[in-house]
Amino acid sequence: MKTHVRKGDTVEVITGKSKGKRGVVTSLNAAKQTVIVEGARILKKATKPSENDPEGGIKEIDGPIHISNVKKVS
Repeated sequence: MKTHVRKGDTVEVITGKSKGKRGVVTSLNAAKQTVIVEGARILKKATKPSENDPEGGIKEIDGPIHISNVKKVS
């Protein structure tokens, strides 16, 4: 499916809580029509301690945003 943004593009969020935030597209899911923008829509995720992360705890991750809610900026 063709989209108006690609991985590595700088975009601005145009609706929602993160309105006005700018960032780089780190991931694109064309099937679900979502993008992950660095620094926009921060989610908190609880993780259990593991071998890779012995501390565990609450981590902040970037959440997906629908592709229609972002616009490409130069």
